[in-house]
Amino acid sequence: MSVQKYQKNGEIIPRILSHPETSFFLFGPRGTGKSTWLRAKFAQALWIDLLQPDQFQKFMAHPAYLRELIEGQPNKSVIIIDEIQRIPELLSLIHALIEEKKEKQFILTGSSARKLKRTGVDLLAGRAILCQMHPFIAAELGDDFNLDQALELGLLPLVVTAKNPSKILKAYLALYIREEVQQEGLTRNLANFTRFLEAISFSQGSVINTNNISRECLVERKTVERYIGILIDLLIAFRLPVFTKRARREIIAHDKFYFFDAGVYRFLRPQGPLDQPQELDGIALETLVFQHLKAWNSTIDDEHKIYYWRTKHGIEVDFIIYGKKYFLAIEVKNTSKIRQEDLKGLKAFLNDYPESRGVFLYRGTDQILRDKILCMPCESFLKKLNKNFKL
Repeated sequence: MSVQKYQKNGEIIPRILSHPETSFFLFGPRGTGKSTWLRAKFAQALWIDLLQPDQFQKFMAHPAYLRELIEGQPNKSVIIIDEIQRIPELLSLIHALIEEKKEKQFILTGSSARKLKRTGVDLLAGRAILCQMHPFIAAELGDDFNLDQALELGLLPLVVTAKNPSKILKAYLALYIREEVQQEGLTRNLANFTRFLEAISFSQGSVINTNNISRECLVERKTVERYIGILIDLLIAFRLPVFTKRARREIIAHDKFYFFDAGVYRFLRPQGPLDQPQELDGIALETLVFQHLKAWNSTIDDEHKIYYWRTKHGIEVDFIIYGKKYFLAIEVKNTSKIRQEDLKGLKAFLNDYPESRGVFLYRGTDQILRDKILCMPCESFLKKLNKNFKL
């Protein structure tokens, strides 16, 4: 376990990330702090940044130059290749180098899995472990964590540590998502993709209806599916599958959709006079819990699966955590009161799965046990989510 320090208003923010001592991939969206963390942790490493035009052109034209560079600096025991997805052809050579130079540690970062899916990760045949970098979590920020601010701006380190976070968040999508899509030639019509980004934001935390989105964007359904795939490959969106194990009821079969950060979602989501602030805040709160669960899950020794649960009759639980250590059903509500109707989904799930534990997260101040369901303030729950999480 290593700790990276970030500065915010002159104060130190600790960043905790578990990593192996062997070669590994470090994936995560841009702005989550991958390069910053690696430069501090491996200050003496041989660093190759494929975002730099000269580096990119050099290795693109002559991949074998990597071997010459490493052999020319035998004192460098750690080799970091930043944004490896830009030249996935290097992976076959890296595979060979890992086998030949067992004393070397290769660290490969990426902010997109698209090209690697097609050409690369399997080439390493398990020789490199996959690690993930996420936005900050409340446990890392400690007293600096502000729930209302997180709901509005999200928790990207790039944003949290900025002097003007709103301005940085607004620039993030223009400088990253659209630029990445354009540079990689992932879509020929950027205007269509921009309309799609707005349209899909209305699906945040909901079952994906590609037919509706295609009508709104005036593009084919297959194009919408391809656009969703692009977002997932860029690591800025996720599909959340439904929990179907040992189902006793009819369960729907469609995934839910989430952008990876509450601030990114809020920026993309157009707002008008018909929008209810309470509704937007509720989806943002659910998103914030989801991104915490994903980040926490990547830090524990035995990763669990994250699902949601919904019957064909509309009974639903926001998140199901399922694995060796935890079996949790979590419902999130942007309310300061605990109403019986809000516990309906959890009660149904606990009835079907008595082995699980129900957790209701809300905006109140008291932690209580009601009908065998642990009801606790959302902020308290988020701050508890760390490697040693216990309820």
